[in-house]
Amino acid sequence: MTGPAEEHRRTAEVFTARVRGVAPGDWDRPAPCPGWVARDVVGHLVEWFPGFLRAGAGVELPQGPPVAQDPVAAWTVHSDGVQALLDDPATADKVLANPNIGTMPLDQAVAMFYTTDVFLHTWDLARATGQDERLDAERCAVLLEGMLPMDAALRSSGHYGPKIEVPDDADPQTRLLAFIGRTP
Repeated sequence: MTGPAEEHRRTAEVFTARVRGVAPGDWDRPAPCPGWVARDVVGHLVEWFPGFLRAGAGVELPQGPPVAQDPVAAWTVHSDGVQALLDDPATADKVLANPNIGTMPLDQAVAMFYTTDVFLHTWDLARATGQDERLDAERCAVLLEGMLPMDAALRSSGHYGPKIEVPDDADPQTRLLAFIGRTP
């Protein structure tokens, strides 16, 4: 296993490639998340996480331009800010406190909630814009194994749709996507 900083670096690198691969006219193509277009996938990641960090750890991330104006620049500034936070040795001593999850080391909270979200939404952006949809199979298997025991809690959060039925012998990516309510 790698640490949170390296995990984010690798995950963000793949997502960044998909962001940069979106053709200018494809930002308004429908995404697999109901009611979203490709631009909304980037907007979701750029918009929810700064408030989570501010409220739980008093951390302010740099702000880029609005996603509506320049999704590539908005993502780049945001992603670079998260990476700088994780690369900062002082982050190891910080904690995040949240009424829903309790208190945990900041870097672990980033990895668990945010980096995982980036990983999953990589598929959404790729699907919306006709890019390479492959995700790391080993990471898909590990995430699915960790999520299965939390099925009821995840569903009740409203962040995941109903499970999609897939064959038992489906590959890890297909099983993970179906578990979170995506039609692979």
